[in-house]
Amino acid sequence: MGTSARFDLPEADAFTRTYWDAAAEGRLLIRRCGACARAHHYPREFCPHCWSEDVTWEEASGLATLYTWSVVHRNDLPPFGERTPYVAAMVDLAEGPRMSTELVGGTEPRAGMALTVAFRDGAPVFRAATEGPPAPGRTGVQ
Repeated sequence: MGTSARFDLPEADAFTRTYWDAAAEGRLLIRRCGACARAHHYPREFCPHCWSEDVTWEEASGLATLYTWSVVHRNDLPPFGERTPYVAAMVDLAEGPRMSTELVGGTEPRAGMALTVAFRDGAPVFRAATEGPPAPGRTGVQ
């Protein structure tokens, strides 16, 4: 974000700044359509279901279920190499959208397992819901 040397975070622009500012505060935002009432993620300025531009930001519950995952054992690109092995995952948010993310916390992944959002360096990641509640502000994940 901004002039950061981080390669794993997207560049915030005028539209996505709201999303990244909320994530830095430990809040996960999604977009909801006023025309068809469906939620979506990744943030877009229109609804991918009905194409309406009547979409607004909404704070997500932070709850999800694990859809699928892959354990990455080798990645030479910074900063991923120092994190291997890590779990790249697709999760189904409680609000409906599917989101790509990372599973943290060391719990053995299982399809359908309950997850809760956490944040690492201002980016949403997920951990097993059975690991207990995230720290205040849901930040500081390693």
